[in-house]
Amino acid sequence: MGSKAKKKGSAAEDILETLGDFTSKENWDKFFTLRADSFEWYAEWPQLRDPLLSLLRTLAHPLPLPLLVPACGNSRLSEHLYDAGHTAITNVDFSKVVISDMLRRNVRDRPLMRWRVMDITAMQFEDESFIAVIDKGGLDALMEPELGPKLGNQYLSEVKRVLKPGGKFVCLTLAESHVLNLLFSKFRLGWKMSVDAIPLKSSGKPSLETFMVVVEKELSTAVHQITSLLHNSSLNCNSKQVSGFSEALQNENLIREKYSSDSGILYSVEDLQEELLKLSQGRRLQITLGGPGCSTFSYRAVILDAEELAEPFTYHCGIFIVPKIRAREWLFYSEEGQWMVVRSSKAARLIMVFLDASHSDTSMEEIQKDLSPLVTPLAPAENENGAQIPFMMASEGLKERNIIHKVTSSLTGSIIVEDVIYENVDREVNCIFPSRDLVFRRLVFERAANLVQSEALLKDELLPTKLVSETGRKKNNASSKSRKSGSQRHNVGASNQLTVYHGYVASSYHTGIISGFTLISSYMETVASSGKMVKAVIIGLGAGLLPMFLHGCVPFLEVETVELDPVIVDIAKDYFSFVEDERLKVHIADGIQFVQAIDNSGAAQIHGSNDRSYTESLNESSTVSHAGVELTKVDIIIVDVDSSDPSSGLACPAPDFLDESFLETVKDKLSENGLFVVNLVSRSQAIKDTALSKMKKVFRHLFCLQLDEDVNEVHFALKSESCIEDNCFSEASIKLHKLLEFKHPEIGQNIINATKKIRRLK
Repeated sequence: MGSKAKKKGSAAEDILETLGDFTSKENWDKFFTLRADSFEWYAEWPQLRDPLLSLLRTLAHPLPLPLLVPACGNSRLSEHLYDAGHTAITNVDFSKVVISDMLRRNVRDRPLMRWRVMDITAMQFEDESFIAVIDKGGLDALMEPELGPKLGNQYLSEVKRVLKPGGKFVCLTLAESHVLNLLFSKFRLGWKMSVDAIPLKSSGKPSLETFMVVVEKELSTAVHQITSLLHNSSLNCNSKQVSGFSEALQNENLIREKYSSDSGILYSVEDLQEELLKLSQGRRLQITLGGPGCSTFSYRAVILDAEELAEPFTYHCGIFIVPKIRAREWLFYSEEGQWMVVRSSKAARLIMVFLDASHSDTSMEEIQKDLSPLVTPLAPAENENGAQIPFMMASEGLKERNIIHKVTSSLTGSIIVEDVIYENVDREVNCIFPSRDLVFRRLVFERAANLVQSEALLKDELLPTKLVSETGRKKNNASSKSRKSGSQRHNVGASNQLTVYHGYVASSYHTGIISGFTLISSYMETVASSGKMVKAVIIGLGAGLLPMFLHGCVPFLEVETVELDPVIVDIAKDYFSFVEDERLKVHIADGIQFVQAIDNSGAAQIHGSNDRSYTESLNESSTVSHAGVELTKVDIIIVDVDSSDPSSGLACPAPDFLDESFLETVKDKLSENGLFVVNLVSRSQAIKDTALSKMKKVFRHLFCLQLDEDVNEVHFALKSESCIEDNCFSEASIKLHKLLEFKHPEIGQNIINATKKIRRLK
């Protein structure tokens, strides 16, 4: 077959004019009635023989090879293949006229050849029936530009279905752009692809190039680069056809490179349509669902096929909805946590759907109604008798929530301060205020997918506090997002007597940052015993909770905090009780420039709000920078800032803080026993690995802390060439514990417990 764009000067041209729609069965019946003799649309057997027979010899399958030739027409291709020894050929075409003619022509000389009247977009063969499908113009004929890709898409889905694993689809095509767009995307996941050009027939007339695209079926979702076997010497490189094909091939390989390098890439359902029909043990894919024209909302989801498919399952497929407030929790955010949810769900396939800000103020009933038609096609074929797919959901974890302040900053965007009461907190922390629910105050940046930036425990000044053992709110709430819910708003809003309690760190990653001081605890002990001060710079103020906690429990620590946004500073002071003194200062400045300004000789002039490029929106009355502050080389530099650019793949920190130039600056500005700490959050393991490789180029000794049920990774780097030995960790953590001062000593136990989870990176 062929398409209108492929007409060439020939005796058949007048007949071709009568075809009109190349997808019409009636038109083809008429054509084959008028033209009973064989007709070759593209390359002929002398040009096809060597490449086709060589390819068929590579197939790992007992002879005779079961071959399918769809849309066979009256071409002699099948006859030549048969005569070359491939006798198990099935030919199909939807024209009864041509199948009858071809059967009569071959029944005596080629008795094993099979002929079937069949629509190639809905073939009546069992799954995995053929080791090769050889298409000579069939796809091109279906891809009428005016009709769109629907028929071509259906046909290629059938090709995927009937091919055996390891089988090959050979598509002989003139490679028009709309055909390539479908062909490349349809065979992107789990298929190896190569392209070649069929040698042109020797003639003085110009003709179109016939390309041979070969794809091999794999049982995977791996993405491979397309192998080009094209030889420019044999191609008319000046033709629009060849240049268009080369450009399409280059663009597709760029897309495939991105798929291969980014583990966090989101697939569409169309990408995975056939791959999802069967369960694949331990498969995990991130996808997008819905969108304009097919649903009210779009959704981000993860498909997980159980790691052990032999287990007895309650459900073949289940849907697990994660509310926005909990999407950042370790259990739902990390791969390890997600597999735990799969095991507990007793589902062979679990589709985890993450809600976001676009789903706010929508009832769960409406969400499920919108999701149902989107998730039904994702159920595996093993879903017996179309069994109903159950919806499961993680509790939001909040009893009450009250927004107490909302402001928009030109630098940070929308900022929310809210008071919440959680459904569950650890029994021990309840002992601080045993008579009522605990209230936590949270700082949220909407630009960061509502990631909770800071979280503080509120204390009633009229009530005494007591602590009987290790404390810490359950970490599965520690890094969660906020979500507006229909909960009541009574007592949580009436917090006139509540103040921030700076003797407790609610965020587990803050605990992790402090635990890293174990790595330099001997040095800190030496400084403290000599009556000197350990000097620290914290880039990123947030609500000011980390510097305030350190200020309270490390009396020999001087902290310079750097914050780019003056609005954040005002919020920290007005809503989180942040207070400066001689040991704790805040500078409104760019963090990278602040570090660069530290003088190698031991002193620096650190300028803050005098740089108007960073403080245009700052009212003169709220200026809190300290120009002219002398700052010696620092002992500790902590980077705890979020990224304003979601396209970077990093939620924390901004990519500039991981540039080698900045890391080199940090190393230069640290004292000889200095410690560098960075809070790292990313969905992509590849991005985290890249960040680590950059740090390795600058620092010899690296350590990492991954806290349970938290998405943050805290990375530590030592400037010193010497390093704490692994067998000294226990002694060093005890030393740190003695250096820290708490109103309630038991609080420090959380920090000491975290030190046991720090691991050295090789």
